[in-house]
Amino acid sequence: MEESDKVVFMSLDPGHFHAGLIHKSMYPQVDSTVYVFAPDGAELKDFLQRLEGFNTRSDNPTAWNVEVYKTPDYLNQMIQRKPGNVMMVAGKNDQKIDYILAAVQNGIHVYADKPLVIDQKGFEKLNQAFGIAEMDDLLLYDIMTERFEITSILQKELSLIPEVFGTLVDGTLDKPAITKESVHHFFKYVSGQPLIRPDWFFDVTKQGEGLVDVTTHLVDLIQWAAFPEQVLDMSDVEMLAARRWSTPLSSEEFQKVTGKADFPEFLHKDVKDGQLQVYGNGEMHYTLRGKHAKVSVIWDFQAPEGGGDTHYSVMRGTKANLIIQQGEAEAFKPTLYVELLEGQEKELEQAIRVSLQGNYPGLGLEKLSDGKYLVQIPDSYHVGHEAHFAQVTEKFLEYFKEGNMPDWEVPNILVKYFTTTKALELARQNP
Repeated sequence: MEESDKVVFMSLDPGHFHAGLIHKSMYPQVDSTVYVFAPDGAELKDFLQRLEGFNTRSDNPTAWNVEVYKTPDYLNQMIQRKPGNVMMVAGKNDQKIDYILAAVQNGIHVYADKPLVIDQKGFEKLNQAFGIAEMDDLLLYDIMTERFEITSILQKELSLIPEVFGTLVDGTLDKPAITKESVHHFFKYVSGQPLIRPDWFFDVTKQGEGLVDVTTHLVDLIQWAAFPEQVLDMSDVEMLAARRWSTPLSSEEFQKVTGKADFPEFLHKDVKDGQLQVYGNGEMHYTLRGKHAKVSVIWDFQAPEGGGDTHYSVMRGTKANLIIQQGEAEAFKPTLYVELLEGQEKELEQAIRVSLQGNYPGLGLEKLSDGKYLVQIPDSYHVGHEAHFAQVTEKFLEYFKEGNMPDWEVPNILVKYFTTTKALELARQNP
């Protein structure tokens, strides 16, 4: 491969641990030098320690060479020096769209953690950024890890087999065609270490409320599964209802997750009765091309023993319901169930044991006492959230090599952020 064909990453102000996770693996198409432009501080230190950990691990260590430009003028320095061709950005979601806009205006490709924007003002800038990117043949791509989660993949695959699923129902407000719910936790372990979050993470004016943050994945999955490889438009979305609520954090809990002894002054606006009120929770109801969808996100402080972040999903078809659960009964592991409505056992058996075996060998099927079917998925497919970052990065590198993305990706990214920011706008009107 010619050196000019290689991706050279410039990591800008890496304020979220996802910035480091894309470097958990090496890629032949990516130059081994990572250029980092950031202000001095704990977040930069965390990023550098994470890459050092990947470089020094005993099992399949990476070999990243890191060049750091430690400066408060990090954005301008990146643009002026431009040692790489792709900006990677994760963290400080309120500023992210300005970084993105500056990058594309200066001929730099963008690979960004979600969410790209957290309000409708930001959405307008995103529209502008995509316009510039199209004119200048630049890639602007967000990291949608959940498309690589095996139960989400198989749920989608089964929904495309009419003999099993039929077609997606229209649903109603009370009984949506698709339901997606995500439960997250402020305190958790990443790569075996307690995750220390920056204090600004708890400022929703900077991080974004739950309705425009985690829901990005859920809205993306709905578009990706219900209308695969179809070009969507903002006129396809009708927002019906949305609400938001807070998770209270005590000063002790805040200290455990940030290492800070007390709430900083910029968070005092969100402190009520001695507890920090974090608007990380939200729920939206909308239709996409007439199909009713419900998306909700919940943030708790810490998962139960043995648990972690969880995903719940239902796709309702005319012949079957496809259900993903990840609760205590599933040992907190994403698990796919099929509920048949017309007794089409042979068709389901054919789909699992024959049709899907080419791409996913080893799948099995077990009928449960409640009549549902459990899709048996070999452990090797459950690679975990951190491994999905390498899979998304490989997809980005594929697009980079081809010089473009499929025609549905950009319009659907815009529809996704139109949906999340519209939900927040509606929820704030109904406190």
